[in-house]
Amino acid sequence: MLEFSSSPREMLASVWRHRRLIVTLARREVLGRYRGSVLGLAWSFFNPILMLAVYTFVFSVVFRARWSGGGESRTEFAIILFAGLMVFNLFAECVTRAPGLVIANANYVKKVVFPLEVLPVVAVVSALFHGGVSLLVWLVFFGAMFGLPPPTALLLPVVLAPLLAFTLGVSWLLASLGVYLRDVGQVVGIATAALMFLSPIFFPVTALPADVQPILALNPLSLVIEHVRGVMIFGTLPVPWVYAVQVVVSLAVAWLGFAWFQKTRRGFADVL
Repeated sequence: MLEFSSSPREMLASVWRHRRLIVTLARREVLGRYRGSVLGLAWSFFNPILMLAVYTFVFSVVFRARWSGGGESRTEFAIILFAGLMVFNLFAECVTRAPGLVIANANYVKKVVFPLEVLPVVAVVSALFHGGVSLLVWLVFFGAMFGLPPPTALLLPVVLAPLLAFTLGVSWLLASLGVYLRDVGQVVGIATAALMFLSPIFFPVTALPADVQPILALNPLSLVIEHVRGVMIFGTLPVPWVYAVQVVVSLAVAWLGFAWFQKTRRGFADVL
């Protein structure tokens, strides 16, 4: 029986070794999503704009929500809201697709030469493309209303790096579980919907009672959302030791997810 290495070194080496395959599959996935539509790839720009407009109207007009410590401007609220949504959508797009990744590519399972472990990586790269489009929309909107973002915005890739590692680890885990337990996809969909309203997207952490704030900190997206808003809008940097802990935890989750995937992939062909 084939043995698949689950070492941290193999996790990194596999991504590097198959980088061209990953880019090719990600490009095909992005282009295939809009194939046959009239507007084609332009939908990747319209989707975040429409999403921003709807959420801003509902929360700042209907519910009259305002950001704690901010002004009364709905434009400011939209900028802050959209920054949080970009982080959540990047994570949600990957984890909601993860349980069906191997099932949707069952024809690859029995091909010994195909590296199944790259499927979650392809999903993350595809999500990064759409996240990049959303970021471009945000930058244009921010520039038109407030001018240039603070210099700390250049650190956005650094702030997002732990999220990508964490998301990849969770995706590897869910991709494997989805093969053996088809109900995983349904559970993940419900959990992701709940996570959106349990994350500081529509409200700041400081708006919650002091005894509730530590509970919200258990949400893996909370810290990332706060850091992204800090560097992109408020010009603040993450606390070094907090960021260091975040990196260590994210890398550990990534490796554990990869190890689980490698240990369980031998049974994929029997189930599919």
